[in-house]
Amino acid sequence: MAGHVLVSAIIPTFNRAQMAREAIRSVLAQTYRPIECIVVDDGSTDNTAAELGKEFNDRIRLIRQQNLGVSAARNSGIRASTGDFISFLDSDDTWLPEKTEKQVGYFLKHPQVLICQTTERWVRKGRRVNPPRTHIKKEGEIFSDSLERCMITPSSVMIRRKLLNESGLFDESLPVCEDYDLWLRITCKYPVGLVREDLLIRNGGRPDQLSANHSMDKYRILALEKLLLSNALNPEQKSEAIAMFKTRSAIYANGCVKRGKLDEAKECQARQGKIEEAL
Repeated sequence: MAGHVLVSAIIPTFNRAQMAREAIRSVLAQTYRPIECIVVDDGSTDNTAAELGKEFNDRIRLIRQQNLGVSAARNSGIRASTGDFISFLDSDDTWLPEKTEKQVGYFLKHPQVLICQTTERWVRKGRRVNPPRTHIKKEGEIFSDSLERCMITPSSVMIRRKLLNESGLFDESLPVCEDYDLWLRITCKYPVGLVREDLLIRNGGRPDQLSANHSMDKYRILALEKLLLSNALNPEQKSEAIAMFKTRSAIYANGCVKRGKLDEAKECQARQGKIEEAL
């Protein structure tokens, strides 16, 4: 399908030459045109940049930067992009050929929608698995569901540029849960569209994934704290966010105590007290 709206596909990568190669190929194989593929090498110490540059040459735009994390890499790609629509693809995931075409078509049919995602296939350690029921994609007003867990997959999403201009980019201070943070900022104001087709292959279960190397609750708490202090929520949303903030803080503090990290537990409890006082 040839379209008239430029789509920017942004792939952050770090020391993943082979996997990034497959991700890029899946972008270049999209049935939709025009599409620009921007790959951000976030300070790789292997041959990622050289290998990708050699194979794809001028078919991609390759940006190299020092290792600043996935948020900074995605943000670099956003700033370098020129498309009216922006999509993200993690370097260990791949798109099916019609993903971009189907999402652009969805936006054309629903011009009021600013963000949409697709359903997806889960692959764990090379085997296809069924996602838990709690992770089944929903559409419309999903803020309440998004408080509990990240309900939008970065690799499946497409966003109108003007929404990112309004909501802001990924928070570069968060090593993980940067997507949770951004989606909360968006879903508290806007509904999310959904293309009910598995157009993403989402790979997981590897030790190099960021979620395997950081405390998710710690950074969810920071995202919730920031959201609560932003005054962006209506009274019902604020009540829900406060409840989730308290729940996450208690879980994290108790976990710190069990692991003997008493200073971190005390810090968490102190931060909780300050936020509750501020609210």
